[in-house]
Amino acid sequence: MEPLEPEGAGTVGEVSETTEVLWQKRPLAAVGAIGAIGLSAFCFVTGENLPVGLLPVISASLHSSLSATGLLVTAYALVSVVGSAPLTHLTRHIPRRYLLSAMLVVFVLTTLGAAGSPGYWWLMAARIVTALAQAVFWSVAPVTAAGLFPPEKRGHAVAGVLANAPLAILLGVPATTWLGQQAGWRVPLVVLSGLGVVGIAAVAVLVPTSKPSDSHAAAGSKPDARRYWTGAVTMVLVVSGTFTAYTYISAFLTKVSGVPESDVPAVLLLSGLGSLVGVVGTAILLNRRPKMGAIWPVCLLALSLFGLYVFATTGAAVAGLQALESFGLSSVDILFLTRILVVAPRSTDIASAWYSASFNAGIASGPVIGGLVLSGLGLRSTPLVGGLLAVVALGVALSERFTGAKR
Repeated sequence: MEPLEPEGAGTVGEVSETTEVLWQKRPLAAVGAIGAIGLSAFCFVTGENLPVGLLPVISASLHSSLSATGLLVTAYALVSVVGSAPLTHLTRHIPRRYLLSAMLVVFVLTTLGAAGSPGYWWLMAARIVTALAQAVFWSVAPVTAAGLFPPEKRGHAVAGVLANAPLAILLGVPATTWLGQQAGWRVPLVVLSGLGVVGIAAVAVLVPTSKPSDSHAAAGSKPDARRYWTGAVTMVLVVSGTFTAYTYISAFLTKVSGVPESDVPAVLLLSGLGSLVGVVGTAILLNRRPKMGAIWPVCLLALSLFGLYVFATTGAAVAGLQALESFGLSSVDILFLTRILVVAPRSTDIASAWYSASFNAGIASGPVIGGLVLSGLGLRSTPLVGGLLAVVALGVALSERFTGAKR
């Protein structure tokens, strides 16, 4: 895979010199806008994953099976895959302050609707509408954040948004799980909708009102359809490989590694910390080495998955390797999002939408592949198959570098 620009010369350099961005006029306002978008991301990711921690509670309350209740998460991801590009195309001319605020309004209303669900299908419908809003949000949020800062600070801007995803897993999901266990699963949804109202106010006040086309991040600085689509395929394979194993990590820890059930949350917490370090650490590296490629984190991800298979019966090793896997995935994520701003063939919003779709396609396919492995080869083999998918992703990435050099 070719290096990730921005470079100091050429189109990107010209943009940074001729286009005034919010950071150059009001640095504190730019940081505040990143905070507002990040808070919104925290709300969406917490809401998306909330049923995971409360699956038994929701299942008992709605008189549905655990597998049917689990579809609340799967359907959410699938809807995001289908809705990302078409909805982003339809909303491409709306100023980002208005669009992000509107998506948060949808989030608040549908989350409240989910809290008042009289039955399973009402809850499913509410989550599907929320997923459509999230599909648009994740398509435009990183590009909006990047447009607030000069190109050489894009990595930090994107990381400021992405870091809220692992924070939601570290803080939001455990908090809503605890609250749901104490007061019922509807209460955390009401609380989360209240946090969404705060997000609406923050976006309305702090995110500038400007046309998407006015941003220097509106189009790729070095458009290259081949590099873009190769990256998208690589992303599907990487995420699918990761979730082939991660979906069943709790069972893997207790049944294969011999980790006590009471220690599973600590392992998952360590995994979340690895993800957060991956986002922040890669952003820092991007600032120092803007041409850094994505080969090494894909290699790291593959090695950690194979390591989980080899050292499956050693609990301490599995905990460390799981954190390393999360680090690798987060690093790949931010590198590819930054890359979109360079190689997007046309609009970066649409390119980001397809990227989001590819990520969610990996999330949706990983559990299916893992389920097939589970019934065929057994639980221990899930990280082995995930590692093989990561190796295929590495091959796709390396093939791009080879064909690019040959061309």
